[in-house]
Amino acid sequence: MDRARKVTNERVDDTPLLLAYQNEMGVAELINEHFAMHGHWQGASAGAITQVWLSFILSEGDHRLNQVEAWYEKRAQTIGHYVPEALVRNDFRDDRLAIILKALSCDATWSAFEAELNQRTIRVYDLSVEQVRLDTTTASGHWQITEDGLFQYGHSKDYRPDLPQLKVMLATLDPLGMPLVTQVVSGNRADDPLYLPAIETVRASLNKSGILYTGDAKMAALGVRAAIEQADDYYLCPLPAVQMPPQKLRSIIAPALQGEKPLLAVNRIEADGELVQLADAFEQVVEQTNTVDGEQITWYERQIVARSTKYQQSQTKSLQTRLYWAQEEINALNERKQGKAHLTTYTDYELAVAKILAKRQVAGLLNVTYQTAVHERHVQKYRDRPERIERTEEHFVTAVRDEDAINLHRQTLGWRVYVTNAPADKLALQQAIIAYREQFTEERAFGRLKGKPLSLTPMYLEKDDHATGLVRLLSIGLRILSLMEFSLRRALQPRDTPLVGLYAGNPKRTTKRPTAEKILAAFKDIILTIIHESDSSSAYLTPLSDTQSHILHLLGFDDSLYLSLTHNPFPKPPFLLHEP
Repeated sequence: MDRARKVTNERVDDTPLLLAYQNEMGVAELINEHFAMHGHWQGASAGAITQVWLSFILSEGDHRLNQVEAWYEKRAQTIGHYVPEALVRNDFRDDRLAIILKALSCDATWSAFEAELNQRTIRVYDLSVEQVRLDTTTASGHWQITEDGLFQYGHSKDYRPDLPQLKVMLATLDPLGMPLVTQVVSGNRADDPLYLPAIETVRASLNKSGILYTGDAKMAALGVRAAIEQADDYYLCPLPAVQMPPQKLRSIIAPALQGEKPLLAVNRIEADGELVQLADAFEQVVEQTNTVDGEQITWYERQIVARSTKYQQSQTKSLQTRLYWAQEEINALNERKQGKAHLTTYTDYELAVAKILAKRQVAGLLNVTYQTAVHERHVQKYRDRPERIERTEEHFVTAVRDEDAINLHRQTLGWRVYVTNAPADKLALQQAIIAYREQFTEERAFGRLKGKPLSLTPMYLEKDDHATGLVRLLSIGLRILSLMEFSLRRALQPRDTPLVGLYAGNPKRTTKRPTAEKILAAFKDIILTIIHESDSSSAYLTPLSDTQSHILHLLGFDDSLYLSLTHNPFPKPPFLLHEP
């Protein structure tokens, strides 16, 4: 055996594809342009390091800083082929990565970077900007709470009110779910005041009006709607119960229930070709007035009153469950057992019943009656105590369903009022209902941000600026995933042949809507083998499968994106790129 020969293997996997996407987006270039490192910074640029770091996060689903250095070392030859800078292992030390996170936490610099990244991405990928969705989420962790710090107790969307949290506001481009604006605030901040700053940032970033902003009921504050109207934009959101209480809702839907106002069926054809009724609805126009920055704004608003089929079914099921448990808990007040607190007065029973009705949200739907049993006991004379009759009272409570009240309440189930200032020719009634129902795209973005592959939670950082920088870094990763998924789905749409080979255990299964996670997983187990001789070296790559080659071409890349790794000497980019 020739002792001068050395064989090394590197996992290539999805690294070339991830680096190629970032090259198209200009991530490294824009980071170097906007985020200046301190004068003692040495080695590779922050942009090149961030580009590789994002590839690690997306490929491994791990944001821990202390894992990047070893990961890079095992892929140094592959990464060096695509990154036009000299990189060494020390470039990826956790202290250098922490410096980058601190730089990303600067609000003003991040806003300028994000705006330019948005403009470049929209231009390169020819994206249509018509609708933006806004929502918030929280990320909880075992952090130390400090006064005015980022980590605070607040209303937890992770169902962990016992843990401090931070809050993230995302404005995402529909239908991609691609972030346009990422804002990180303390965990005790209310959601309502976050919408207008996010909308204003989107408007400044895109320099465009006439965008439809879609959000949940927390965006429905009249001041927010008035500000959107003043800026010649549009909004779509449901009214909360505070603005549309049950009594008012019943009066609005009464004509429809009595047949005096016709209902329009809203249908949608599902992927399997089945026609599904989503809702039935009607609309009315109301005049609204509010003051914005000292100027009185008056406009006409469409109120779309819709009864969702699925929402009605879920609310009906919930009502039945709440009624059942309310009855059980009220009747259980009569039980006498050891170790159980015994209610002794009529007032005690009333307070306990009121608490149960409020907890189960069934006040007025149960008929509650109270009974009192009087017990007499003859007591004989004893010493100086005379013979007497002792009387004690024992209280009982019963709860039965008030069917008339329940039936009246059922009429309001499934109904919701959506408001929009968009004219009917821009957003028809059917389009408005379907547009709001697609709000799950925002939740999907949050799912990716907090779960695999971005894995924001659990967070292994303790400093506020590092945590803010990490959320912003992961939002760039979320952009990459959204764009990759959208690009492949758009390329598959006009084709008759769907994509195959993405599902383990079912290689013949086809899809026209592959996820970014499935796309990246399709490139696992690609190995680069390099044989070093005394005077030369040669490289061999695991052959690309038909599925991998097909995906590359659909995304606009040539096979040489991977095959160029075997060229000798291993050349630098650019690699071949063409239109899909």
